Amino acid sequence: MSLDPHANRAGPRRLNYETRIFVSALVVAAPGLIALVVVLWNGQVGYKIAAATTVLVFVLTLLLALEHRRRSIYPLRTMSNLLEALREGDYSLRGSNSRRDDAIGEVIVEINTLSQTLREQRLAVEEKSALLAKVIAALDIAVLAFDAEGFLKLANPAAERLLGHPFKQLNGRSADSLGVGDWLQLTEPSIRERSFPGGGGRWEVRRAVFREDGRPHDLLVVTDLSRTLREEERLAWQRLLRVLGHELNNSLAPIRSMAATLGKLLASEPLADDWREDAGSALGVIGDRAEALARFMARYTSLARLPPPRRRKFAFAELTRRVVQLEQRLPVSIDAGQDLEIRADPDQIEQALINLLKNAVDATLPTSGSVGVRWRVVVDRLIVEIIDSGRGLPPSENLFVPFFTTKPGGSGIGLVLARQIIEAHGGTLTLENRIDASGCVATLSLPAHAD
Repeated sequence: MSLDPHANRAGPRRLNYETRIFVSALVVAAPGLIALVVVLWNGQVGYKIAAATTVLVFVLTLLLALEHRRRSIYPLRTMSNLLEALREGDYSLRGSNSRRDDAIGEVIVEINTLSQTLREQRLAVEEKSALLAKVIAALDIAVLAFDAEGFLKLANPAAERLLGHPFKQLNGRSADSLGVGDWLQLTEPSIRERSFPGGGGRWEVRRAVFREDGRPHDLLVVTDLSRTLREEERLAWQRLLRVLGHELNNSLAPIRSMAATLGKLLASEPLADDWREDAGSALGVIGDRAEALARFMARYTSLARLPPPRRRKFAFAELTRRVVQLEQRLPVSIDAGQDLEIRADPDQIEQALINLLKNAVDATLPTSGSVGVRWRVVVDRLIVEIIDSGRGLPPSENLFVPFFTTKPGGSGIGLVLARQIIEAHGGTLTLENRIDASGCVATLSLPAHAD
């Protein structure tokens, strides 16, 4: 390949490389050949001897030039074959008799090294591609790839099940004919409801753009949320029913026992002298348990009917100090952050802080420890921490399950209600054991802007 920028310009036709090598060899030998001819024809040898010698030397020179041409061209053709094999993707060929002590040998060594490197890289790519193909095939998530014109080029088995046909029948079909044409316009993850031959429901759709042969292609990843939501709903109902069953059994067991006792008492003849007292005691137990069930249902109703937040601006520091003053059982320290206004429902935020602070004090009273509240702003989030020095969190995964409680006489809705309030405001609530000491840290994260 010529590096001359003017090499492609039109001009006189040049001799090819092989001819130039041959001509160069003749040119190199020409002075000696001419000198020999002059000596022969000017010497004392005869005409025939001079002519024969001249022809013999000329033929020998011609043969040597051809051999020089062949030897000069052979390594170049070898390198050409090696490079052609690389271009065709065949990395198995190697140049022989290559060594580092000559220029051609060094070039062949480098080509051999390049061939080995490309072979190893292709093998690594093929292994990774095979692994990726197996992973995509094993996914229970539909993966669809469309070309620049919106025609399907790839679909994994989950996508085949979703669309109700094997890929051979789907290949080349347009996104509109498959019912996902509008999804190719998405710019961010979206939740959509749609029916397909393989099923309907709610789907999380993610779109990405990749390039192949320099042209943009679209990748759709479609996740079935209905199955996950149904499973989560089933687990939530199991946890809720377990707690509800426990609470109802705690009330119904004594009611059944007292009812049976009253039945036996009233069936005895004659009635005992203190039957009125026993009956009154039994009825009192029944009434207490009925009242407990009524309170339980009232708590459930309040949890299930939490109204949406009524947002307005308010000073967070002032609200926090007011909540701290409501707790009289234990002094609560305040590590005040910056004074700021947030836009939220102050009544609901106050209720969430009251519930969390009450839990912290309840956990700390047996240990005679301390409780503190602090807050700070990180980027655009308000981070509030309620720190206690109690015994820490119990080893349970049911802390946020409605009506689950580890405290005698606890309602089991304080934490659930607090998290429900915080999440309704676009925030999060987490509980973690302290690292520096015994106790727990309740961390709230809320939007800090007041717009």
